[in-house]
Amino acid sequence: MQQEAAQFTPVVSISNLVKRYHEKVAVDHFYLTVGEGEILGLLGPNGSGKTTTLNCLLSLLKYDKGDISVFGKPMTPSAYDIKRDIGVVMQNVAVIDALSVYENIDFFCGLYIRDKAQRKRCVEDAIAFTGLSEYRKYRPKKLSGGLLRRLNIACGIAHRPKLIIFDEPTVAVDPQSRNAILDGIRRLNKEGTTVIYTSHYMEEVEELCSRIVIIDNGHQVAEGTASSLKASLRNRETTTVEVSRITEEDLRSLREISHVYDVMVNGGTLIIRCDGGSHNLVHIMNFLMERGIDFGRISTQLPTLNDVFLEITGKELRD
Repeated sequence: MQQEAAQFTPVVSISNLVKRYHEKVAVDHFYLTVGEGEILGLLGPNGSGKTTTLNCLLSLLKYDKGDISVFGKPMTPSAYDIKRDIGVVMQNVAVIDALSVYENIDFFCGLYIRDKAQRKRCVEDAIAFTGLSEYRKYRPKKLSGGLLRRLNIACGIAHRPKLIIFDEPTVAVDPQSRNAILDGIRRLNKEGTTVIYTSHYMEEVEELCSRIVIIDNGHQVAEGTASSLKASLRNRETTTVEVSRITEEDLRSLREISHVYDVMVNGGTLIIRCDGGSHNLVHIMNFLMERGIDFGRISTQLPTLNDVFLEITGKELRD
């Protein structure tokens, strides 16, 4: 599915990308445009081609077909002028155990910035940005999981890249560290950094990303904002009601209420799904009271990005 022409300055442009591993097609004619200043969420189940696409984007993998450009220039293994402006924060923490926090950040920053005075300023900024000032002399083995993640981020952003790829940056961290990481990404974006963000935590993506692309079986299967993707689902609202009794005639009449498209009973719980409309809960409660149906707890739930993801990619387990 080819994305429509973007109305922004493209930082990343992937066109008709194909990557095969022998007979297996990992990426199948994939298109992607990331605009300047976006936080783009790139989602996909395990084995969807997401990681392969990122590795092709970074020119870490050779691909069979397609064009990739970054900052308007073709991306190649030797395009060091482009790579200097890219930061990568991978899921697996990649730091050097023998070096302190400061020395780790200085080492990775030094891969891009040779001038010592400039590098020192960048390292200090990265330490302050990630809240690692009091840990600058610590070795990685003495850091908690959340601090290690923050160190990993500091190493990836110290050279002040224009584009940063975050691959599952909040895996296995506590809520406080997760909030600190997400707030840091927002600050980077406000300062002008373009972000590609991958995660299996759908609530993070929904909260953080300005646009979302879902990839499965190597090609794009959905694209849009979190709101527009949720609006594409038929199920726009689910109401559950605890009931002691309800007749088949009551169920048939419930289905005749405007926007109700599915009604079922599971034990003592009545489940009603609606495909749109407003004040659905009020209409359902009025119906129950008019029919004299005793009910207890009642709740309503709007669709989530997780619902969208499962609807599009299926509920089967992936390897």
